[in-house]
Amino acid sequence: MHLRFYNHERILGSGPSATVVYAVQRRDSNSGAGFGNVIVYDNLLRSGVETDSPIVGRNQGMGVGSSLAENSGLTNFQLVFTAGKYTGSSLALQGLFPVAPLGTVFERAITGGTGKFRLARGYLLTTEVRATNTTLTGQLDAYITFR
Repeated sequence: MHLRFYNHERILGSGPSATVVYAVQRRDSNSGAGFGNVIVYDNLLRSGVETDSPIVGRNQGMGVGSSLAENSGLTNFQLVFTAGKYTGSSLALQGLFPVAPLGTVFERAITGGTGKFRLARGYLLTTEVRATNTTLTGQLDAYITFR
């Protein structure tokens, strides 16, 4: 199964409407990837790249600055579906999030799921496709198999 959706994030430092915040800020870092930093997030998942695209769910999780070089962080998160045919279901994911230029493709593991995604395994390819001073939009391509 292949699913595509878009993560709409209000980045660190974008004021009270930010969807990514520091839980622990050990080192200053624009990306949150400072070694020892912990961020939490609750981003919108939309069906398209545009900000007025229908909302299909939330990307809820945390990231930890786990690289001494401060070029990546470990993420652990859930894609929680709140609309459409997967309403009430979720996917569990984990993996590294690199600090990289727009357009870089990176992979994280699908480690499980609930509801229609029970016993899911697979991988998620993420490509950051749009950035402004306050927002970051990523294309998420989930490739899912079931045991």
